Amino acid sequence: LEIKGDVQRAWGKLTDSELETTKCDMKKVGGLIQQRYGEAQGDYEKKLSDIFERVEKRKDKFVSGVKDAVKN
Repeated sequence: LEIKGDVQRAWGKLTDSELETTKCDMKKVGGLIQQRYGEAQGDYEKKLSDIFERVEKRKDKFVSGVKDAVKN
């Protein structure tokens, strides 16, 4: 869900329902961007990859915090 919001901020034409169909798969999201914006893969790939990495880091940090809290 976080990915969806970040992607929509970057590419506002993508709808909730379109992004739901991708199930947050980076290749499928990239395909949507190509379809809706006509962007070449090289034009969106880095930005999309950065979004996925940021979200993954936030998730890892959250999980680590939960594990630490459970230990204590």
